[in-house]
Amino acid sequence: MKLKLSVLLALLLTLSLLAGCGAPSRDQSNSGREDGKLHIVTTIFPGYDFTRQIVGDDATVTLLLPPGTESHSFEPTPQDIITIQNCDVFLYVGGVSDSWIKGILNSMDTSRMTVLSMMDMVDVVEEEIKEGMEHDHDHEEDQDHQHSDGDHHEEEETQYDEHVWTSPVNAKRITQAISDTLCRLDESNAPVFRENTEAYLAKLDELDTTFRQIVQNGKRKLLIFGDRFPFRYFVDEYGLDYYAAFPGCSTDTEANAKTVAFLVDKVKSEHIPVVFYLELSNQKMADTISESTGAKKLLFHSCHNLSRDELERGATYLELMEQNAEHLKEALG
Repeated sequence: MKLKLSVLLALLLTLSLLAGCGAPSRDQSNSGREDGKLHIVTTIFPGYDFTRQIVGDDATVTLLLPPGTESHSFEPTPQDIITIQNCDVFLYVGGVSDSWIKGILNSMDTSRMTVLSMMDMVDVVEEEIKEGMEHDHDHEEDQDHQHSDGDHHEEEETQYDEHVWTSPVNAKRITQAISDTLCRLDESNAPVFRENTEAYLAKLDELDTTFRQIVQNGKRKLLIFGDRFPFRYFVDEYGLDYYAAFPGCSTDTEANAKTVAFLVDKVKSEHIPVVFYLELSNQKMADTISESTGAKKLLFHSCHNLSRDELERGATYLELMEQNAEHLKEALG
């Protein structure tokens, strides 16, 4: 409810600003821009990084999500909405966490804007609830029972895992789809875009090969996450199994004692050498599991968002995933 109200207020304020100042007109292509470049807005880091690898300096790429921000609870500001309104290409994920985008796009004239969803570029899978995993939907259902007055006409929508970029194979598909669109919109720079794309896809191929070799040479196939788990596409691609505290899009950060005990038992019974945590996590669960079992605590970066330091030093998807590869080698060794 808080999110919906925030979006509505932001929309009202933005519409008043646009009505007072007038939104700048824009041609279908980048030829209408003073700088002659496409202006591309992406909601999260993976789309931002894939796009900047394609365009180099020949387009303007804006990352909407501020560094260090939890993407699943992101609330757009009026300025964010204006930024979207004035772009040529808008790239977002497309899942439940992006539900705020539908209202914003419906309030705009998007006829001169190209809107892309990363979830439309790959085959998606339903969000998975594994044994021992806490599911915050259980709490939501309890609240529904308390406040519904017996009205259950709305069917629950199928929730798909949003973290499609965590598989390098999917990253290739997404990069290619973005590149094809940008080449169509900016024919003058299309040869450069295609050349950059081919070079980047080759690097993603090398990353994919690295992960396959690590898994092939590993002694085990099971990963333990004392955190959320946004790596469904990754483990599916490489034939790995996992246990975690929460599904990928959970808003919970504190696991109950039963969940922690389950993960501790798994680490002990399966002789797991590493327990993983996510970027921007408080790491409390991983700390508890590590202290209880002697397992080493390591970061497995989902690349969903970066810290300010990571963004300022120019961290890339490839760099972060290569770090994941080193940590995966320890976990499977």
